[in-house]
Amino acid sequence: MSDHDIENGLQPGKRDTWERETLEKLAFATLNEQRARRRWSIFFRFLTLGLIAFALWMAFDFGNKDAETVGPHTALIEIDGTIEPGTSGAADNVVPALNRAYSDDNSVGIVLRINSPGGSPVQAGIINDEIVRLRKAYPKKPLYVVVDEICASGGYYIAAAADKIFVNKASIVGSIGVLMDGFGFTGFMDKVGIERRLLTAGENKGFLDPFSPQTAKQRNYAQEMLNEVHQQFIDVVRQGRGKRLKETPETFSGLFWSGSKAVEIGLADAFGTVDSVARDELKAEEIVDYTQHEGLSERLLKKFGGAVGSAAAGAIWSRGVQPSLR
Repeated sequence: MSDHDIENGLQPGKRDTWERETLEKLAFATLNEQRARRRWSIFFRFLTLGLIAFALWMAFDFGNKDAETVGPHTALIEIDGTIEPGTSGAADNVVPALNRAYSDDNSVGIVLRINSPGGSPVQAGIINDEIVRLRKAYPKKPLYVVVDEICASGGYYIAAAADKIFVNKASIVGSIGVLMDGFGFTGFMDKVGIERRLLTAGENKGFLDPFSPQTAKQRNYAQEMLNEVHQQFIDVVRQGRGKRLKETPETFSGLFWSGSKAVEIGLADAFGTVDSVARDELKAEEIVDYTQHEGLSERLLKKFGGAVGSAAAGAIWSRGVQPSLR
């Protein structure tokens, strides 16, 4: 036994016991650390498996009923949000869903639920034309629109093609007009001494450039184009609503109305919901969703490719402004 051990109060015969206890503590600590590492490893493996299982579940739409497994039913298609490429209201999504719903022998009719402030006149026009075509091809299958919160501008452009339009008394309906918006910075640039250097080949290539002055000729040209698209909108509404429409000077002014007022002036037919229309109008309470939902791959591509796509789109559309049904 050393003098150091004596100084630390270790009695003869206890040194071996102290060393053994210390070694045991170190061994147990190492063992516990290894066990903890294994437990965390197992946890992260299960977490990874869970994430993979969730991703696979999201890749398939298990929430929708399979039309092949039910009998006569109401086909539901939803348009939610702005009507433009890459959204649920895009023609690439709505048109295939319409064709599937009409071609299914078990669907007795289609309910198109719309909750949209509007958007692209091109997308809305394509969908409207397809509804008109399908109604002629399947005359025994009615298509009803059910308005949720709002069915304005481009949303109403689509709704006008329906057999009937059902609303809530507080829904927002109408806004039959066209706009083209932008900004002009020429006055600000003059004040701060910024010179715009825009080179074009073509007299009107810089048309609607926000950093260049707008001529009267360009403004008149833009207004004529808006008037043309507006007239197309008016024609679609008149054709779709027919004698039900009670026209006034305000009907096509771009104003919008409550659902109850829309029924009164002939922009809508009655009050109703998806369930009530399926039950009372189509006599088929079973509802099958035909909405074309995005798969996992599309969502991931949008998520990780959104920055690149937005940059590319910005580079393209920064050169001009598109008419909009909003």
